[in-house]
Amino acid sequence: MKILTDLLTHPLARGLDPDDPETTIACRRIIKGKPFLRQIYDEWYRLIVASLPRGEAPILELGAGPGFLSDYIPDLITSDFLRVPELSLVLDAHEMPFGDGLLRAIVMTDVLHHLPHARRFFSEASRCVGAGGAIIMIEPWVTAWSTFVYSRLHHEPFDTSTPDWDFPPKGPLSGANGALPWILFHRDSALFRSEFPEWRVKSIKPLMPFSYLLSGGLSLRSFMPGAAFGSIRHIENLLEPWIAKLAMFAHIVLERVNVP
Repeated sequence: MKILTDLLTHPLARGLDPDDPETTIACRRIIKGKPFLRQIYDEWYRLIVASLPRGEAPILELGAGPGFLSDYIPDLITSDFLRVPELSLVLDAHEMPFGDGLLRAIVMTDVLHHLPHARRFFSEASRCVGAGGAIIMIEPWVTAWSTFVYSRLHHEPFDTSTPDWDFPPKGPLSGANGALPWILFHRDSALFRSEFPEWRVKSIKPLMPFSYLLSGGLSLRSFMPGAAFGSIRHIENLLEPWIAKLAMFAHIVLERVNVP
């Protein structure tokens, strides 16, 4: 098994500490160097851009370190908890350095499930994002298939049964609960609406049952060439009637509304 793991592990991912800034830099290189995986991010970024509210106010990206969303959104404020090159800011999402109502949107890819204090984040986002603004994210999602994959084949915790939204803080990336977005916006949706009536869940679109697995993600070599991406996505789109039981991710849009 160790020999197989060594063969499948991406060379840039070997021996990395997830909480070391060098790991974030390596992940950026992995994404850009794997054509199949890069096209997944391209699609995710197009979904985020298409969901942005109109306006001229700034847009903040959380956890921007490994990605390239700034290629899609001009003047994007890129931030991360870790100090890595080519970012606008280093910040803690639970305490953001912006004036009240300054932001048009907060966007993120695979970040929310790493935030150990969800209530603190949404309270801070409520302060920073103006009315009509949005939080837009791509996050892991809970289905029968994804629960099997994440709980057996992925290193991050994936706990659908925890009664808590918080989890013990560890490192910025080693601490996580991959089921958190589903807990907030599906299992505990009534509680979320009660505590944060200023955030309306505008849409949740389950995505990609198999693409990310076939890409090898950020730790394994790709199992598919970049040229196969269109065909694989076509097959996944044909599975739309069963996507609620198969998706591994979701595109989630929250709208900032005025509360009487």
